[in-house]
Amino acid sequence: MNDATTLTFGYLVGMFGIVAFGSFVPVLPTGAAVSVAAVLAEHNVAELALVVAVGAAAAYVGDIATFAVLSRAGASLAQRVGWLSRERPAERLAQMRAQVEQNEMPALMLSRLLPAGRIPVLLAAAIGGYPWRRYVSADVGAVILWAAVYAAIGVVGGSIFSHPWEAVAAAMAGVVAFSLLAHLVRRFVLRS
Repeated sequence: MNDATTLTFGYLVGMFGIVAFGSFVPVLPTGAAVSVAAVLAEHNVAELALVVAVGAAAAYVGDIATFAVLSRAGASLAQRVGWLSRERPAERLAQMRAQVEQNEMPALMLSRLLPAGRIPVLLAAAIGGYPWRRYVSADVGAVILWAAVYAAIGVVGGSIFSHPWEAVAAAMAGVVAFSLLAHLVRRFVLRS
């Protein structure tokens, strides 16, 4: 393998690990990992496609693992978190499931793009009894959109700056700005 292939393989493996783990345990900056990988791809279309594909695959693995754990934990977890009252929990679970099913794709896609939006939607779907097969297929579009958006942030940062470190810093700033904007929009919408 030449140096470029080794670098490509190295950052793709690193990005996969960060995104998969961060999607399961939401403490790592998964969007920033995809943006930085897109910057490092240096406008090579094949590498950018790999960044999106690997980022989406890693997010998918993390989402599926999270959904499985939340499904297993069930209503007892929801009661401990305060999402279900002791009276009529089955009614509340049915309501949560219906809300996810009515807006399936928009809910999954937006939950992936909004900071801290994914876990509540996954929890509602999982404890509401949302069908496993349906979630597995519906999440594909959500993770591809998510990876493409964060790769685009990296590409924009890489095209503006001539030095990779500047582009990485810009991509990180873009991710933070995007996250803050999404948070403000979510807050505004919830108040209305």
